Amino acid sequence: GLCCPGRDPACLSAGRRPDGSTGPCYCDQACARTLDCCHDYAQACPVIPCVVSQWSAWSGCAEPCKTTYRVRTRHIIQEPRNGGEACPALEERAGCVEYWTRQGTECQQSLIPALITTGGFAKARKKRAAADGNERAGYCVEFQLVAITPGCLHSHHSYTRWMRYLREGHTVCVECQHPALHSPGQHCYGDGTGSRKNQLLHWHAVGNHRCKGTWRRIRQLDTCSCPSVHSFLFI
Repeated sequence: GLCCPGRDPACLSAGRRPDGSTGPCYCDQACARTLDCCHDYAQACPVIPCVVSQWSAWSGCAEPCKTTYRVRTRHIIQEPRNGGEACPALEERAGCVEYWTRQGTECQQSLIPALITTGGFAKARKKRAAADGNERAGYCVEFQLVAITPGCLHSHHSYTRWMRYLREGHTVCVECQHPALHSPGQHCYGDGTGSRKNQLLHWHAVGNHRCKGTWRRIRQLDTCSCPSVHSFLFI
């Protein structure tokens, strides 16, 4: 008939245990892990798992004009009892980029990290754009890779294998095409427009938050002729 929360050695009785043995038996939540409960513990103190609410809506980005994070939360509706399953995480974060300041003006291009993916994604994107009748001419930008995080090399998923072609010192070609072209300037965010010569610019690989680095803008090519291996795409 006892039912004590947490670990409480004083919550003690004498009688039969679930394994059939007799002697001291306990009626606190810890007995489910230490296997010294009284035989009627499960009936007298039924397991009650944690219950949480649905996730809230995502918040806005923590800061404008840089890659930061957004947050969503949930709260505990029912605390776990009697050895019930513990509560899961109550906060979740996801990568986020906001291209407008709090005052509603567009961020400076040199402050915005480029979000890139494999150039192979361009084929599917062009098919969709053509079907919509919205495809517009794009351009390419050449960069020299300066620094790369180790996370780019430690990706084992098939959709992240393209990141292995990111190497320090290499020149890469990144294509800007619809629908990543933004009005009114018809450019891709993070392409380095307006940056100073030899200024270090930041990029992030889409699909692996641990893969990011810096590069220097070399030149813009209005007619794209990117090689297949070191070819990437602005998102």
